[in-house]
Amino acid sequence: MSSQDRIVAPVDATKVPRFAGQGTFARLPMVDAVSDYDIAVLGVPFDGGTSYRPGARFGPMGVRQASRHLRPGYHVELDTTPLDTVQVVDAGDAPCTPYDIDAAMGQVESHAREVLGDGGRKIIAIGGDHTVALPMLRAAHAQHGPLALIHFDAHLDTWDTYFDAPLTHGTVFRRAFEEGLFAADSSIHLGIRGPVYDRMDFAADSAFGFRILRAGDLDDMGVPEALDTVRRRVGDAPVYVSVDIDVLDPAFAPGTGTPEMGGVTSRELLRLLRGLDGLPIVGADVVEVAPAYDHAEITCLAAATVAFDLATLMSKHPSG
Repeated sequence: MSSQDRIVAPVDATKVPRFAGQGTFARLPMVDAVSDYDIAVLGVPFDGGTSYRPGARFGPMGVRQASRHLRPGYHVELDTTPLDTVQVVDAGDAPCTPYDIDAAMGQVESHAREVLGDGGRKIIAIGGDHTVALPMLRAAHAQHGPLALIHFDAHLDTWDTYFDAPLTHGTVFRRAFEEGLFAADSSIHLGIRGPVYDRMDFAADSAFGFRILRAGDLDDMGVPEALDTVRRRVGDAPVYVSVDIDVLDPAFAPGTGTPEMGGVTSRELLRLLRGLDGLPIVGADVVEVAPAYDHAEITCLAAATVAFDLATLMSKHPSG
């Protein structure tokens, strides 16, 4: 969008208090209220791929509610006023069946492609479990080609099957690799921790072209060195950022489906995200928020803040 006067701003919190007014993400305009847009926040209320606690289907609703607390004006750390430069909208929720994983993922991909249009737009998906990353990656790949994945998570999500099911929240990135969605040797996991089923899980993950920075590695190297590793890893490939909220320690994100002790703090996660400034981020998701297990909107607020930071990063480099 080239003309600033075409931008429709969110509801003014100095005139309508944040606890009132429309319930869109950060009280942004709905997609049908604007003539065009650059970035869409899309809810994906699906949790049929979960393996432990259900409830992420209510994630988009919970994150939107918590996002009322945001002040979507000047972003101090990134030194920009994102909503003054690009049109960001709430695109509502992708319609998807709760009874058939493959059918649901097809519906999500089709809807994401419709929201993206002919090119130039970007989507931040709010899940939903991590299965929903696959259709979002497919839609981004269709426009940008092979992607570099920056994956924040406690878990690798590159297992082959779970209870013989090939597509779940724990197998999503193996399926994406098999479909050729990733640029060769350009993807990285951050925040991985906890035990796994077999030591060979790590060998398989490496064979798919991933680098792993475990939570303990972040303790040893610190955020600046971790960010340098990420930047060297992704190179100049178009970047897709996937944030499973369980990358945070349960103290900072109790409302999630498969919590793991020893995660990163909310401050560390935000420093890592903001350190991606300048990378060509073409798509993103924030997933695995299960509001029923949350307390005082801690997890939902974390996810809302992450989503707004992703929108801010995209707004600084709208061409990707």
